[in-house]
Amino acid sequence: MIVEFSQGKIITSAFEIQIRLTAANTTLFAMAEDVKAIDDARLLLADAGAVRWSIALDNLEQLNQVKQALAID
Repeated sequence: MIVEFSQGKIITSAFEIQIRLTAANTTLFAMAEDVKAIDDARLLLADAGAVRWSIALDNLEQLNQVKQALAID
């Protein structure tokens, strides 16, 4: 699934997430099991050993789409 937001695109599969940041020409990767969502802040957070990043989404609908695609709470 692809979710577009102001900073780029979020591409999800059942196993991983890729966040492609347009302005920075950067791609963030994480395994789905290492991603958490914080609803109040509209924040996606990946934390697994050497991989550690977070990104705020534009709205709660985008966050819910990603949560559903990755099957995370």
